[in-house]
Amino acid sequence: MKLVSAIIKPFKLEEVRSALDEIGVSGMTISEVKGFGRQKGHTELYRGAEYVIDFLPKIKIEIAITDDILDKVTEAIATAASSGKIGDGKIFICPLEQAIRIRTGETDEEAI
Repeated sequence: MKLVSAIIKPFKLEEVRSALDEIGVSGMTISEVKGFGRQKGHTELYRGAEYVIDFLPKIKIEIAITDDILDKVTEAIATAASSGKIGDGKIFICPLEQAIRIRTGETDEEAI
């Protein structure tokens, strides 16, 4: 099992969700986060004064999946989240040792 975490631009969330739904991914956790990478933030004007915005709004998607659909999931996220511009995001993949469905007590692949 794997835990896939993806950081994407907020306006790409619906496209990514639709792409994952098409390949059969039924559940995910979404968080509104802030951060920066090579973008280094940006400058905004407010009432004539310049403000540097270091942390940009992003969406973090977390999905617990079985190993057999890992390639499909990463490809779907990368394709749907891509705009071809800096700041499109990142995908992180970590091993998932155990999953437990609290309601039924099911474990591992049955729980996801």
